[in-house]
Amino acid sequence: MISDAARMIVLYHVESTAEAIASRAAAIAVEQSVEVSLAVIDDAFVREAVCGRVEDIREMAGGPFEVRIGLATATTGAEPGQLLNMLFGNTSLQPDVTLHDVLLPADLARAFAGPNHGIAGLRRRLSAERRALTCAALKPQGLSHDRLAALAGRLAQGGVDIIKDDHGLADQSYSRFADRVPACAAAVRRANDASGGRSRYAPSLSGDLDRLRHQIRIAAAEGVDTVLIAPMLVGLPAFHRLVRDFPEMAFLAHPAMAGAARIAPALLLGRLFRMLGADATIFPHTGGRFHYTLEECRNLAEVARGPFHGLNPTLPVPAGGMTRARVPEILKVYGPDMMVLIGGDLLAAGDSLVEAARGFTGDVARLSAPAAVSE
Repeated sequence: MISDAARMIVLYHVESTAEAIASRAAAIAVEQSVEVSLAVIDDAFVREAVCGRVEDIREMAGGPFEVRIGLATATTGAEPGQLLNMLFGNTSLQPDVTLHDVLLPADLARAFAGPNHGIAGLRRRLSAERRALTCAALKPQGLSHDRLAALAGRLAQGGVDIIKDDHGLADQSYSRFADRVPACAAAVRRANDASGGRSRYAPSLSGDLDRLRHQIRIAAAEGVDTVLIAPMLVGLPAFHRLVRDFPEMAFLAHPAMAGAARIAPALLLGRLFRMLGADATIFPHTGGRFHYTLEECRNLAEVARGPFHGLNPTLPVPAGGMTRARVPEILKVYGPDMMVLIGGDLLAAGDSLVEAARGFTGDVARLSAPAAVSE
C-alpha cells in the first residue's frame, strides 16, 4: 500500500539565474502537485501532504541548477501514466527544465513489480549463464515476410541469441504481422532444430491495447516467448499492463520517441522502463548514429541492472549503428551482463550472412568469457 505521507524526491535540471531560481523551483513544486496558488488552499491535508516541497537547490558547475522537489507518492495512484504526469506532466511544456532523476520509495517501486524475467531469466532461456548475449535486427522494412523469415533463419544458423524485428516493422501491407510472425518463428525453429541452438525470434508489437494483446497471442501460438515493444509509442500504461497480463513473455523495450521527452536517458530507459517491466532495454551506444555520451551510457546500464528495491535487473542493450569491429570496445565498457545488438553491419554481409553471424557470436562469447573480462 502506498502511504499518504510518503514522498518521492524528484531531481530537475533548471536553466535559471541565481536571482530567479528560488521562485522558479517553488513554481515547479506547485505545478507538479496542486497546480493552483497556495493561497487558495484551505484544506490541511492538501497543504501538508499533497503540495510539492522544494527540498534543495544546488548550482551545478558550469551548468544549470539542480532542484530537488518532494512530491507525494499517493498522487501517482501507482499507475504508470499518472506517475509520469506527476513527475513531469505540465513542466515538460516548459523548455528550461529537464527531468533528471527520481528517488522512489520502495513501496512505490515494488507496486509496479518490475521485470518478470530480467537478466537471469533471459540467460536461462538461452543457456548462456556467463557470457554476453547477442542480438540482430531484421531490416529493412518493405521486405516481404518470406524474405524477412529467410534472414531470420540465417541469423539463427549463425547462433544469434535474439533476432528481433526492426521497430519499424508493424502490420504493413507488404509484411502483415499475422504472416510475418509464423514465417520468422518457423525459420528460427528449423535452424535451432538443425543446430541444437536456442535462438529466439522477437516480433515488434504495435497498435492499441486490443491489437497488442492479439499480436502477443499470435506470437505465443507460434512458440514465441520474447517480443519487442516501444513503451513511449504504445504508452506506458499499455506496456505495463501487457507485462503483467503475459508473464511468460520477455519484453525488449525500444527507445523510439524517448528523446522527445527531455527526460534523462538513465531515468527513462533505465529506471522507469525497468520498474514497469522491461527485461532488456535498448539504447544508443556512444559513437553511433546518435549522440549519447559515454557517461550517459554507463549510467543507464548501471541503473538498469544495479540494485533497485529488490526488482529484477534489466539487461542493457547498447545499439544504434554498432559494427562488429566495435564489439571489443562495447564489451570493455559494459562487461558480460549485457546484450550486443548489431543490425545493418551484419546484414551487409549478404550471401555470407551465416558466416558473419557466426563470427559475431563467436567473438562475443570469447571476449566476454570470465577469463577474458578479468584480463
